[in-house]
Amino acid sequence: MSDNTEYVRIAAAVVLPNLGGFLGSFYTRKNIRTWYESLQKPWWRPPNWVFGPMWTYLYSTMGYASYLVWKDGGGFDGAMVPLGLYGTSLALNWIWSPIYFGYHKMGLASGVIVAYLGVTGLTAYSFWSINKTASYLLFPLMGWLSLASSICIYTWQNNKEKSE
Repeated sequence: MSDNTEYVRIAAAVVLPNLGGFLGSFYTRKNIRTWYESLQKPWWRPPNWVFGPMWTYLYSTMGYASYLVWKDGGGFDGAMVPLGLYGTSLALNWIWSPIYFGYHKMGLASGVIVAYLGVTGLTAYSFWSINKTASYLLFPLMGWLSLASSICIYTWQNNKEKSE
């Protein structure tokens, strides 16, 4: 396999999660200055400008981690369960923004983000035996999801009248 093929595979793995994040941003952007700003949020919530760069970093590292597991685990045939868990975590990530920002279903979104955190933990665990670096690359995501889950649950609990 040529070096160029390897770079293309890495780029595809990194770009894929970012595409879902980009599509989710359409729901987020149109609700940030209106509905979201009207909510009571916790004091520990980072400023809005932090979320874009943070998610870009997290999407890129999780994509690269999936590439490492795909490569070292023998592709989809050899690493079906770890990559299936990764795909499930991506799906949970991608549905969160429409649920939260698009439909304002904060309770359901809280369940989704906690499930996302759990599946990400299982993914990191399943990556460990194939490629420890790939597992380590998911640790910042688990930290961020812990913070995001606490913000989501707090906001839901303190704004139930604004949740559909």
